[in-house]
Amino acid sequence: MDKIQAFTNEQLKTEVPQFEIGDSVVVHNKIKEGSRERIQLFDGVVIAKKNGGIAETFTVRKMAYGIGVEKTFPLHSPNVVKVDVTRRGKVRRAKLYYVRERVGKQAKVKELI
Repeated sequence: MDKIQAFTNEQLKTEVPQFEIGDSVVVHNKIKEGSRERIQLFDGVVIAKKNGGIAETFTVRKMAYGIGVEKTFPLHSPNVVKVDVTRRGKVRRAKLYYVRERVGKQAKVKELI
C-alpha cells in the first residue's frame, strides 16, 4: 500500500489550475496523431468536478453546431497542458447537470461580479 501511495503522489501535478463549477474555461489538451503531437482547445463551462487524488476529474460542456458536447478530463493527466479561466460563474450547486436540458440563453450561467 505504501508503494502505491508513493507512486500516486509522484504522479500528481504540483501546480493545479484553480477553477470552480460554473466557470467558463479553455482546456489545452495534448492529442497524439500517429507520430505528430498537437494541442487542441476545448472551450466550455465546467458542469462537474470529482475529487479523489490522482483520479480527480472535471467535466466541461460546450455547444458545437447546436449539439451539446461534454468531455471529462483527468485533472492530473500529462495530456491536460493547462486550463485557462475565461469568466467566473455564479452558481448555487455542486453539479450543473440541469444545463443539459436547457437551450439558448436559459443554458447560460450568470457571471460572478
